[in-house]
Amino acid sequence: MSYNKLIGSLPKIGIRPVIDGRLGGIRESLEDQCMLQAQKVADLLEENLKYFDGTPVQCVIADSTIGRVAEAAACEDKFAREGVGLSITVTPCWCYGTETIDMHPTRPKAIWGFNGTARPGAVYLAAALAGHTQKGIPAFSIYGQDVQDSVEEDVPQEAIDKLLQFAKAGIAVATMQGKSYLSIGAVSMGIAGSVVKEDFFQEYLGMRNEYVDMSELSRRIEKGIFDQEEFEKALAWTKVNCRENFNFNPHNKSREELDRQWEVVVKMAIICRDLMIGNPKLKEQGFGEEALGFNAIAAGFQGQRQWTDWQPNGDFMEAILNSSFDWNGKRPPHIMATENDSLNGVSMLFGYLLTNQAQIFSDVRTYWSPASVKRITGYDVEGVAENGFIHLINSGSSALDGSGEQSIDGKPAMKPFWEISDSENQACLDATDWPPAIDYFPGGGFSSHFVTKGGMPVTMCRLNLVKGLGPVMQIAEGWTIDLPKEVHDALDKRTDPTWPTTWFVPRLTGAGAFKDVYSVMANWGANHGAFSYGHYGKDIITMCSMLRIPVNMHNVEDEPFRPKDWASYGMDPEGADYRACANYGPLYK
Repeated sequence: MSYNKLIGSLPKIGIRPVIDGRLGGIRESLEDQCMLQAQKVADLLEENLKYFDGTPVQCVIADSTIGRVAEAAACEDKFAREGVGLSITVTPCWCYGTETIDMHPTRPKAIWGFNGTARPGAVYLAAALAGHTQKGIPAFSIYGQDVQDSVEEDVPQEAIDKLLQFAKAGIAVATMQGKSYLSIGAVSMGIAGSVVKEDFFQEYLGMRNEYVDMSELSRRIEKGIFDQEEFEKALAWTKVNCRENFNFNPHNKSREELDRQWEVVVKMAIICRDLMIGNPKLKEQGFGEEALGFNAIAAGFQGQRQWTDWQPNGDFMEAILNSSFDWNGKRPPHIMATENDSLNGVSMLFGYLLTNQAQIFSDVRTYWSPASVKRITGYDVEGVAENGFIHLINSGSSALDGSGEQSIDGKPAMKPFWEISDSENQACLDATDWPPAIDYFPGGGFSSHFVTKGGMPVTMCRLNLVKGLGPVMQIAEGWTIDLPKEVHDALDKRTDPTWPTTWFVPRLTGAGAFKDVYSVMANWGANHGAFSYGHYGKDIITMCSMLRIPVNMHNVEDEPFRPKDWASYGMDPEGADYRACANYGPLYK
């Protein structure tokens, strides 16, 4: 629908072709070569990357090559007009270092110095990065491994990989800037992550914090402040597609009451979306203020207990908003954190912006050792799960994409919404049922319930705040697994059989927090985590370095790609990451 959008243009990538400024034959001979390198980078990025709304990434190339400071200033002026959020400087030759670098203090930036021999761009790369380090403006270094004869050759694979990784992370950073995190309610059950720390959002992410009391949902429900036509469409779709399951609640409610609750939770989904991004149809109904929304790229719903003790819970609302589709068809997910755990909301947001995929909010609930599984079920775990696994489960708020009913090359997957077929959407719905809430939620509601298919590579992350240190990120790459039905049932029913379950096995390294599965569970920083399809921990690391958030725990196999001057902070990459982040401080402070 046309109003499912955030306000503000999406950030563009600025390409800065830098050149040797000496006229009289030198600069003139390099003009075409330099602009060709810039165009190649723009073509590469526009052909391979998309924004979270599915549109191709846009690049802006400087109007001319940049040989002296006046041309650098002219480029900056254009970038400001065009909404550039990150920049890539390219050159095939030597240039004047600090005269030509991007001096914008908060814009993520990288330099690709062509590895040639005539007037090597790699020499400029080294000189310019030294200038960045000396001035305290971090930049990423991109450099091909093998000497090339001309930029008319293909872009080397090492440069392609780093250009894409930098751009993906930089777009995510720039997209968050100026957007809002909306707290619907306040602190849920004393959960630290739902104690929203404004300084973190503003100084590290460049985001606003906005707040609305949960009573606003009651007001809009009672006053009819929602699109009635859409509600009728949504309710009809829900009745057809959202299959109600066995009622495990010992205090069974009447059919009439359950039908009323379905109406309430559908209204909650529409209203919370409207709170996040607005809805111009409300203005037509005379609600001009409500039509505006809060321009929220992520939100959290407190729910427990002030709402759920007497009203239907937020599980349906959260699950549907976080999914890649609803009654209006396929669309970008609306990131909504359970229990207003803003730190897990940010973790979901990071993963979403890096992958364009729906995110799964879960409790990191239980470590199942092989011995425990054997004792309870008699089953011997094997294969990838031979060292045990972790039960990821939450109260039914997980995106339906997490069922694993989408596929890539015939294998379970999660995909950006524009790649999902209608039949895959339907398969996700068919794999999900909605049991009435247990007495844990006195106000009722319905929890999404599915079991994630095994065999998916996934990445789980969690942002934590540490007093005196600030934010830190932890990352665990691994795989989902299948268990025999009788084993699944025996383990699942010991927690809550009405909630969605994912059986997760992290990749082990044999050392530290990843020496075994137990250690992963023991070192996880909170009761929640966020995950999605694929191994993209390297992208999270790159993004965190842009934001000056150190990574305290990861099992990423790829060598981390961080700004070049991180190497000045010591030979241990993770220790250097801490020292560099501490020295520079938050990106927007």
